[in-house]
Amino acid sequence: MSPSSQTPEANMGLLFRQVRDAMWADMAREMAAAGHELTYSQFVTIKRLATDSSDGVTDLARWAQVNPGAMTRLLDKLETRGLLRRIADPGDRRALHIVLTEAGQAIWSDIQHCGERVRARAMQGLDDGEREQLFRLLNQVLQNLTPPTANDD
Repeated sequence: MSPSSQTPEANMGLLFRQVRDAMWADMAREMAAAGHELTYSQFVTIKRLATDSSDGVTDLARWAQVNPGAMTRLLDKLETRGLLRRIADPGDRRALHIVLTEAGQAIWSDIQHCGERVRARAMQGLDDGEREQLFRLLNQVLQNLTPPTANDD
C-alpha cells in the first residue's frame, strides 16, 4: 500500500459513504421498530412534503435523487397507502399539488422522532463545540465541491 493511500484524505469519500449508510441503516431499524417500513426515497419524500408541500414531481425526484418516472411510481405507492394525495392545480391542468394526508402527517410526526434518536446517537460523545465544528467543516467540504451556478456571480 502506498503511503498516500493511508492518509485520512485518501479515504474521505469512503468514510462519508459509510457514515451515510450507517445513519440510514440505523434510521431503517428505528422506523421498523416503530412499525414503519419505508425506503430511503419514501422517507425523504415524506420529509420534503411535510416541510415544503409546494414541490411537484420533478422537484421531489431531484430532492430524493431518483428519476421522475421512479418518483411517479413512489408517489403511487404512497398514495395507495393513503399517505398523500395528488390534487390538480386549478390554474394549470398539467400541474399537480402533492400533499400529505392526515395519515401521512401522522407518520411524519412519528418518523421525525426516529430521526431525532438516530441523530442523537450519531452525535454521542461530541460536545456542542465539536458538533458545531463538524457541521461547519462538512458544509465547507460541500461548498468546495459544489460548482457555482449562473446566479452565484
